[in-house]
Amino acid sequence: MINKIVFTYKFNLLPNIDDLKMECKGWLTTILSKFDPSKGSKAFSYFSVIIKNWFIHKVKKNNDKIKKESFFEDLKKESDQPELFVYNEYEEIREKKEFWHILYDELSGWEEEKDMKPNEKKVLKAVMILLQNPDKIEIFNKKAIYLYIREITGLNTKQVASNLTSLKTKYKIFKNSWLTEIE
Repeated sequence: MINKIVFTYKFNLLPNIDDLKMECKGWLTTILSKFDPSKGSKAFSYFSVIIKNWFIHKVKKNNDKIKKESFFEDLKKESDQPELFVYNEYEEIREKKEFWHILYDELSGWEEEKDMKPNEKKVLKAVMILLQNPDKIEIFNKKAIYLYIREITGLNTKQVASNLTSLKTKYKIFKNSWLTEIE
């Protein structure tokens, strides 16, 4: 009966299954007296459920053991290398301020380029106005920024989007050069 339950519910994938089968047999002999035929169940059904539950318990116990072992190993690895971090906000704040200042100077340089189209210059000026007055901007999301730029330039959304695309390519070049300078 134990072999049938083990095969049916695929408990045969457990490590050391032969030892578990022997352990289950020993455990079954200790609970034989608990079976009461007057309750209306058949012995085969009763003991099948008991065996299945016993193996389910062993599977859960095995899984918990594996989880605890892996957790302990991970915890041990983390504690093997103690690190001490001192976080200084000043450097981060200073770097951000420098970035925005240099970006604004860069944008001013773009304004003087001769190959810029008139609408592109309008969008650039609008972006510069927004960067000069970030405290006056109430909503910081993409849709709101597009709306602000549309109001400042008098262009429609499609014109704003196409002109911003050309400015984005210039910005990416600027940002890549900025990141290489920092490193």
